[in-house]
Amino acid sequence: MSLFDELKSSLEEAVEIKKGNLDARTTRYEIADVRAIREQLNVSQAEMAKALGTSIDPIKSWETKRRNPTGLAAKVLATIQSNPAFFAALAKH
Repeated sequence: MSLFDELKSSLEEAVEIKKGNLDARTTRYEIADVRAIREQLNVSQAEMAKALGTSIDPIKSWETKRRNPTGLAAKVLATIQSNPAFFAALAKH
């Protein structure tokens, strides 16, 4: 199953949970070291923000540990950490 398919399935499941058709389940991800991931990729905060479809502010907050990535951001960062080539695919779009 591709990451896109996994994300699509997750969103469909969220809709069913919201409708009350499914019980919610919780998946926890290890808190990503965003600075280490970014440095491993050799990209700037702005480049990472653009690839993730966000502003630079969350990147800064995650790197300084003022906030932790949650939800889809945590899943995407965990995927990038285990498969750095995934970042290149995100950055192309």
